[in-house]
Amino acid sequence: MSDSYKHIKLPGPNKRSPYTSEKGGNSKINSPPRDRIKHGQKILKLFKKAWHESQNEFLVAYPERNGIYLEFISSPGFELAIKSLEDLKQGIRLCNVRKEENTKKEGGGTISYATVYIPKNKHNVFFQKIERYLEETTSQGNPKNKQLINSINELRKALLIDSFWTDDKDLIPDDTLIWCEVWLRDTNNATDKFKNLLSKLQINSTSDSIKFPERIVKLIQVNKEKLQNLTLGSDDIAEYRKAKDTADFILSLKPFEQQEWANDLLDRLSIDNNSQVSVCVLDTGINRGHPLIEPVIPDDNCMTVNNEWGTNDHDGHGTLMAGVAAYNNLQELLENQETITLYHKLESVKILPPRGQNKKELWGDITSRAISIAEINKPNNKRIICSAVTAIDTRDRGRPSSWSGAIDNITSGFSDEGKKLIILATGNITDFNQIYNYPDNQITDSIHDPGQAWNALTIGAYTRLTEITSQDLNGYSALAKENQLSPFSTCSRLWENKWPIKPEVVFEGGNIAIDNSKFCSEANELSLISTFHRPQERLFKPFNMTSAATAQAAYFAARIQTVYPDYWPETIRGLIVHSAKWPDELRNQFAQKDTKREIYNLLRVCGYGVPDLKKALYCANNSLTLIAESEIQPFIKDNKASIKTNEMHLYRLPWPAEALKELGKTEVRMRVTLSYFIEPGPGEIGWQDRYRYPSHGLRFALNSPTESEDEFVKRINKAARDNDEEKPDTNSPSSHWVIGQKRNKGSIHSDIWKGTAADLASSNLIAIYPSIGWWKERKYLGKVNNKSRYSLIVSIETQKQNIDIYTPVTIQISQQIKV
Repeated sequence: MSDSYKHIKLPGPNKRSPYTSEKGGNSKINSPPRDRIKHGQKILKLFKKAWHESQNEFLVAYPERNGIYLEFISSPGFELAIKSLEDLKQGIRLCNVRKEENTKKEGGGTISYATVYIPKNKHNVFFQKIERYLEETTSQGNPKNKQLINSINELRKALLIDSFWTDDKDLIPDDTLIWCEVWLRDTNNATDKFKNLLSKLQINSTSDSIKFPERIVKLIQVNKEKLQNLTLGSDDIAEYRKAKDTADFILSLKPFEQQEWANDLLDRLSIDNNSQVSVCVLDTGINRGHPLIEPVIPDDNCMTVNNEWGTNDHDGHGTLMAGVAAYNNLQELLENQETITLYHKLESVKILPPRGQNKKELWGDITSRAISIAEINKPNNKRIICSAVTAIDTRDRGRPSSWSGAIDNITSGFSDEGKKLIILATGNITDFNQIYNYPDNQITDSIHDPGQAWNALTIGAYTRLTEITSQDLNGYSALAKENQLSPFSTCSRLWENKWPIKPEVVFEGGNIAIDNSKFCSEANELSLISTFHRPQERLFKPFNMTSAATAQAAYFAARIQTVYPDYWPETIRGLIVHSAKWPDELRNQFAQKDTKREIYNLLRVCGYGVPDLKKALYCANNSLTLIAESEIQPFIKDNKASIKTNEMHLYRLPWPAEALKELGKTEVRMRVTLSYFIEPGPGEIGWQDRYRYPSHGLRFALNSPTESEDEFVKRINKAARDNDEEKPDTNSPSSHWVIGQKRNKGSIHSDIWKGTAADLASSNLIAIYPSIGWWKERKYLGKVNNKSRYSLIVSIETQKQNIDIYTPVTIQISQQIKV
């Protein structure tokens, strides 16, 4: 592939038009058949009982309280009408939504629980809803408030801990003090009131907190009794979770001593000092005393979140990350004799303490402060932020946490207007005693917090390292075959479908050696080489797992940023995913039948595959990549103060029509990737109706080969049709897509279109349009008119080598720009 063909930048959408979604308003909540009178009287009785008990427990004993908490419970296998439980004008707020499996003998099914805060003078709001259900009928002949009341099977006063504990029940504290997260409703004086309550109850807490839309997260040290007293005394509790510890691990593989190789590499090394691109490593610090590290990290680029910790690497992991983030494949560079140019520098912010346990502070706040320190130090840097520090446990299973939510907040730029690219590790398989049970244990071991962050690029691992030559490992063989999943990688296979596809991509993470008795051992030959933090002892040390893969991804991103210095973080992330491909061995490992279901499972294991740096950087004669960076306003408030979807963008792709028609039935491939950042709202757990995590969503659609522009627009956009006009009877090109609608997870969507060149010549329209999010549903937060940046990346390629599809497109684009 020639490096003389850069990607082609589109000037922007060809058309912006009002947009109305095909999908109607509120989704219908299914509920079991109900006897209106019997069920209504039951719910009325339960409400009166719960209110009376709560008054005695809360309002009499704690006169300073302004309201009480009630818990609403669904029937097994059914949902609650969450949207109708909240009435913000009356001060009635949803605190949390959680789900538990039904363990009773009469049947299975998931039960939904919702904890709701009701001001003490607003209990009549619910009382009247139940009365209207019993006594009034709609014009359709249904009881009023049918969806809400029928969805409720039980209700009771909220339990002091269980109704607020949204983590695993086994983690609820006993008599021993532990650190927990408390999520508070973000009211005007919530922080001050809560601080006074903590002082009154003699509860320790950290001084720092994280603020999200509608929520403040704080860390407190409590046992069961203190947690109960806290609930009794506060009107602002939304939920509790156990705080997480982070994994500080030391790789103890036998190191290499080859000083002359390092000297030879330094003799061939050139550094572009004009570049402002940097990789910022958040870890244990970096030792710039290493001869290969010193040239790429100025002294003032070594920072820390706590001056008492110093900036030096006390552990070794940060310097291992640095060697790969700076040089990528050190072994390859050491073995050849070519001149090497580095186009980016390193930065280090130490986020782990050198002694003892990690301080019990919120990791989201630590991450935020670390990035701020780097930005203040070098505000003009084009910065790739890289962290392989993860929590030990995997209990979130895709659910947003305070840590992942903080990372989404940082990357989104909605608070400081500065979008950021953050690259994270999936974390490594937890039970090394079961690592031999490959790949079953790998695909059932969930990605570690904060790898579930929507906006971050999360990196898993595959491996090409399979050859063992050491005599010490005679009788051992590599556990994974070449180009298969690394034995260390974790996945999102067991997550609920609503969570993002993670990891998005995989890089080399090394392999493991195994003997006939299933005894496993790490091996030098099955790892990468990186820089050791104590160079006076030795210079190199083996490096593997998803940390090594994450450092490679940071190098990859920095290379793109140096070639395209003005590209947005959304675009850099998009190009990494867009360039990825599944090696045949990796694809066959999890998707032998190549069905859409298997492909989706493959995505949940290794994302979109292994990125290709040449494809991410350049085009060739027989391939081209188009990139559009634009801004869209998803929602708008109309003259009647109603909130609705706002606009759709239409791109007329400048396909080389004549060249494609000449190819006729020759197969071509088109890839489309849409990358954008969401603003998180992690205060709710249900993520349904208005209680969603993302601020908004974006989608893309392509016209089918036989579909005109008018038909295509009217098919996907209700606003483009007259009031009495039917939806066009045309089909979407779903059979051409490899993934299909399951690509619409998270905040990056990528898919591959396969078909003939002649069909692609006519499929030249791409629409970008909004989907639901809390910007629209939570209008009282004032975000409805916010805009969102996005990057659209479209490429086509053919196996025909003697055809030029690049030049005709550049001519068309230049003509458009002139016009």
